[in-house]
Amino acid sequence: MSGSRERDNMLHLHRSCLCFRSWLPAMLAVLLSLAPSASSDISASRPNILLLMADDLGIGDIGCYGNNTMRTPNIDRLAEDGVKLTQHISAASLCTPSRAAFLTGRYPVRSGMVSSIGYRVLQWTGASGGLPTNETTFAKILKEKGYATGLIGKWHLGLNCESASDHCHHPLHHGFDHFYGMPFSLMGDCARWELSEKRVNLEQKLNFLFQVLALVALTLVAGKLTHLIPVSWMPVIWSALSAVLLLASSYFVGALIVHADCFLMRNHTITEQPMCFRRTTPLILQEVASFLKRNKHGPFLLFVSFLHVHIPLITMENFLGKSLHGLYGDNVEEMDWMVGRILDTLDVEGLSNSTLIYFTSDHGGSLENQLGNTQYGGWNGIYKGGKGMGGWEGGIRVPGIFHWPGVLPAGRVIGEPTSLMDVFPTVVQLVGGEVPQDRVIDGHSLVPLLQGAEARSAHEFLFHYCGQHLHAARWHQKDSGSVWKVHYTTPQFHPEGAGACYGRGVCPCSGEGVTHHRPPLLFDLSGDPSEARPLTPDSEPLYHAVIARVGAAVSEHRQTLSPVPQQFSTSNILWKPWLQPCCGHFPFCSCHEDGDGTP
Repeated sequence: MSGSRERDNMLHLHRSCLCFRSWLPAMLAVLLSLAPSASSDISASRPNILLLMADDLGIGDIGCYGNNTMRTPNIDRLAEDGVKLTQHISAASLCTPSRAAFLTGRYPVRSGMVSSIGYRVLQWTGASGGLPTNETTFAKILKEKGYATGLIGKWHLGLNCESASDHCHHPLHHGFDHFYGMPFSLMGDCARWELSEKRVNLEQKLNFLFQVLALVALTLVAGKLTHLIPVSWMPVIWSALSAVLLLASSYFVGALIVHADCFLMRNHTITEQPMCFRRTTPLILQEVASFLKRNKHGPFLLFVSFLHVHIPLITMENFLGKSLHGLYGDNVEEMDWMVGRILDTLDVEGLSNSTLIYFTSDHGGSLENQLGNTQYGGWNGIYKGGKGMGGWEGGIRVPGIFHWPGVLPAGRVIGEPTSLMDVFPTVVQLVGGEVPQDRVIDGHSLVPLLQGAEARSAHEFLFHYCGQHLHAARWHQKDSGSVWKVHYTTPQFHPEGAGACYGRGVCPCSGEGVTHHRPPLLFDLSGDPSEARPLTPDSEPLYHAVIARVGAAVSEHRQTLSPVPQQFSTSNILWKPWLQPCCGHFPFCSCHEDGDGTP
């Protein structure tokens, strides 16, 4: 019952007290028992859980976070009728480690979802790295509590370990009953875009090796014919054949990537390889509707992990050219429409009031997704930096919206520091479960904060990693309300003075492409959320005290870390042909599920 209705009822009682004075205590008791209370145990209700996560969406891309030129009415409605978090932080500024932290409630460095060799996300479906089987996801706990659990959309947390069908990292081995979507990630390479994650680089390397071997072959032939190089014809033949093979490989590598990584699965079965993009969005919506109808008697957990708004920005024809922000804006507005369709299904199935909905993005928008004057990546609002930058706010500050009619107050805005890792203990508490006691859980339940029982976030410190390197940390000084941010390392923007690493794909975490700050940079996010004015001992009397306190917290945090195998090591990141999923004999993989996917 809302606060306004409660006040109306109380006013009605006051006006009727002359006639019903003797009934007043009993009536008050009934009203108080029906009214929501900040101290009530809402976990007893065992709500359905619907988690919506965008891919590469900037916090400045949606209306309820300040964008007045992008049309996102359905996401905005969730915020208007729910609780909006304005200092919601991802545990990493790239998708694989961020999603690992989201599912486990733990910094990705604890699960080994980092690397020291520069690779920060999984590079191939046919690689052996992935979310370790000994990690506990919230899906696993909710499944044990009797929830039907489903994941629809992007996974990107690994697939196989030793064979093409062991599926050791598969969602179904991490607590999900049902999976439909991409085991890898939508990429520019899936559509042969000029904005390429792997194809262009591989083509360049193969062409270079072809030129080297071709030169070697020609040199040997010339030496043989002129008798200047005493060599048999065998090395000449082998070097020539190798050069031809490399040339052919450079020509076909794009098609190989499309078949190797760009496919759909339902549970353990490949349903479409390669993907037919005009069908993808309708198929995903159809799968969401089917899951909700099958499990409407609940309880259920459904994680919808959108392929939007990652390049190549696959968008249906009826949304093309409709936004004010080109293809990227079209894709954002289509995703908002998808959110609306999902909300409509909840209404039709009578699930709206019994379902907690959460909307977020895995990290900030990609500033480097740019060709010429056209921007294909997101906008991070007033925040500095973007995707791939370990500490800057633009890469880690994301939307956070909770919606649960009649339970969570409509229109509440919370500016306290919160984390994507907090979703783990939050949903576990709501279903009456317990978080694991045999490992460090870095997230904190948001239930008290969302209900208003607590005014302050449980996070005093949050640590911001770039790969395995800790770039920054924030201190939520609860007695003053200040939020301090200390940067130990920042990427060097390219060209100098730009706000991103243009021409380099993504900013580095270490090496010559970063700056180590001694002394560290200090910002007061409370008054400078854009991180535009670094503080100094002259401008901030507490400078040394804050630096010392955050430094001590970093040391304490590092003492809680234990050595674990790195999932992005050289051996885990390389493509292994024997791990490659294929509905046929690779590379001749071809299968398409019946139906057009019309939801």
